Amino acid sequence: MYAWVDGRIVPAGDPAIAVLDHGLTVGDGVFETLAVRDGVPFALRRHLDRLAASAGRLGLASPTEATLRSAVAEVLGAASGPVGRLRITLTGGVGPLGSGRGDAGPTLILAVGPAGTWPAAETLATAPWPRNERSALAGVKTTSYAENVVALAWARGVGAGEALFCDTRGLLSECTGSNIFAVLDGELVTPALSTGCLAGVTRGLVLAWCGGAEVEVAADALDRASEVFLTSSTRDIQPVSRVDQRTFPTPGPVTASAMATWTARAGTEVDP
Repeated sequence: MYAWVDGRIVPAGDPAIAVLDHGLTVGDGVFETLAVRDGVPFALRRHLDRLAASAGRLGLASPTEATLRSAVAEVLGAASGPVGRLRITLTGGVGPLGSGRGDAGPTLILAVGPAGTWPAAETLATAPWPRNERSALAGVKTTSYAENVVALAWARGVGAGEALFCDTRGLLSECTGSNIFAVLDGELVTPALSTGCLAGVTRGLVLAWCGGAEVEVAADALDRASEVFLTSSTRDIQPVSRVDQRTFPTPGPVTASAMATWTARAGTEVDP
């Protein structure tokens, strides 16, 4: 496999960025992960829009859409094996060993890889740490992912496949790499962005294609949920069979309908 780094195609396993890159030294960067189907990145426009918005929140200069689309085409064209996912990373570039940025400008990296697989249904454990909805980085897809790494490892240590975060007020927020939906009193809902969750691309498409409401609800609302599912760019829509000690049908009727709608729409609207 190959990667694209600041205009160069390089073997993905070779050294390609400076050891003083701010993305490496302090986690100063943003990224997007896209599904690639039959060589075509799915929902590319939405991902590029979110990358630009995230970069703006960090004060990073984002490349033009034309530059990004050209880089996407180059790295996909150079791929030598099965490609199921594409990651675009933008960092603060070479800088000093501290929080202040240098003046070298951002580093842009694109990498591709296989899709990987997910179980037919996921299990969740509620993390003992909150998602800070008041953080300067709330809702930004940054490369500072250590909090998610720790929470995911904890969840797997207690026998779950994914960790569920509440915000500092005890409201449902998101998981480490996915958004959560639930059916409450017959209505499809997902946590509002005010809880600090990421505005997931798949989340947005499910709301557009399947309906649903963005709400603020306490974690114990799941006690009355009839169905739960996750969304992400690599999971699409994934039923949840258990949250802590509560079990759910997989899939329930609302989830099954959403999955069918997703399959029908995602197969034709590659850049929605």
